[in-house]
Amino acid sequence: MLKIGDFSKLSRISIRMLRHYDEIGLLVPEEIDHFTNYRYYSENQLPLASRIKALKDMGFSLASVFEILKNYDNPKALEQYLMLKQTEIREQVKESNQRLLLLETTINRLRKEDSSMNYDVILKELPERYVASVRKTIDSYDKEGMLWNILMTETAPLHIQADNPCYTLAIFHDGEYKERDVDVEVQKSVKGDYKNTDNVVFKTVPPILMASATYKGSYDQVTEVNQAVANWILDNGYEFDGVNFCIYHVSPHETSNPEELVTEVCYPVKKK
Repeated sequence: MLKIGDFSKLSRISIRMLRHYDEIGLLVPEEIDHFTNYRYYSENQLPLASRIKALKDMGFSLASVFEILKNYDNPKALEQYLMLKQTEIREQVKESNQRLLLLETTINRLRKEDSSMNYDVILKELPERYVASVRKTIDSYDKEGMLWNILMTETAPLHIQADNPCYTLAIFHDGEYKERDVDVEVQKSVKGDYKNTDNVVFKTVPPILMASATYKGSYDQVTEVNQAVANWILDNGYEFDGVNFCIYHVSPHETSNPEELVTEVCYPVKKK
């Protein structure tokens, strides 16, 4: 028989963990001296200790180790457990590599003292939404308010209910900057079911994976914010996957002070 210290050395499992395994019934000593409470292990328990240590080293939780040991003599069952853990770890490695890339590109931009670092770019999904939409070709971007006026005027008799959260956004369908005759669509997410009006279309739009940056203040900053988002997309292994749009978290409808505006500049993306 082996004292717990000797068994710890041979199994390369700490005494503290051996005591814990005993408490939870994972690896129980062969004998316990009831006068001294000393734990004694058998040499025959070393293979079990080795299995437990190997599974822990692979990243399995103790709960999973319990389950696996029940089927350890079944090669097919064991293989399934190992393959599932392999897939899980590969996903973790993928996520860790993405985080490292984000850190690396952010550090590089800090070192360059890039003005675009004033804006934090994030990757997220805009969920599927049911929206009231108005799309028209207008003279210029600063005439966007005309579309919102149409939307609010024509939906007023419908007493539409805003969704929660309610996304109000403008989509710039040209895909490039234009001096005039710009194709713009405004959307407001709503709940319920409504009939189209002369200029307002109600529709369900699919979810969008996007890179975005939110800023506070006047729309004069939009060029810098666009650049920040574009740089992030190029630096982090993504590519553009649609036309850009802006979400208005605080719009001119809520405040007349440009410094109180809160706007999110968004670009649909996909992994390269």
